[in-house]
Amino acid sequence: MGRNKDDSRWEEMYQAHDVETMPWYLPGLDPDFEEALENHSIGPGKALDLCTGPATQAMALAELGFDVFATDISETAVRLAAQKAKLKGLEISFRQADILRDDLGGEFDLLLDRGCFHVFEPGQRGMYVDAVDQLLRPGGYLLLKCFSHREKRREGPYRFTPEELGGYFSGVLKVLSIRDAVFKGTLEHYPKALFCVMRKPGRQ
Repeated sequence: MGRNKDDSRWEEMYQAHDVETMPWYLPGLDPDFEEALENHSIGPGKALDLCTGPATQAMALAELGFDVFATDISETAVRLAAQKAKLKGLEISFRQADILRDDLGGEFDLLLDRGCFHVFEPGQRGMYVDAVDQLLRPGGYLLLKCFSHREKRREGPYRFTPEELGGYFSGVLKVLSIRDAVFKGTLEHYPKALFCVMRKPGRQ
């Protein structure tokens, strides 16, 4: 959840630490994502988990019947996640990639972002929005969780107000909801977050 100034640090982090000790590690599907899938009747389809890290979200989607692809900039994170998914008997397509620079191929019904957008510096955020626009099918959903401006601890990624977050995607995706949430994980006090449900105009 650090700031995206040196991509190599993600590889170093996953080499040096057990994924289950990382602040954002959460076994099972994030409750906010689970609720959104139910509330918007988002059924199994082709899903992409961005910045998958320990891939707990990707594996949870696979268990729900989604055709899951998962990417991360860290080669070690991808390797470890693929091993764990294989042990669970889950078929997930993993790839080491940078969403801002690499062609991830295909169009998806669902994009999951649990802590990816908020690591990008201001000049990179437009590139992220363009990538999401290319990746989503018409009618597809983006479920995004990022740090909120209400979070006051000094360390961690960039923070956003609801207006700032929605503004980045204006004209590209329709913002269906933005609400206060928390980042559940291994920290004693969960960081304050925003959870946003967006949809690309058009029909699938």
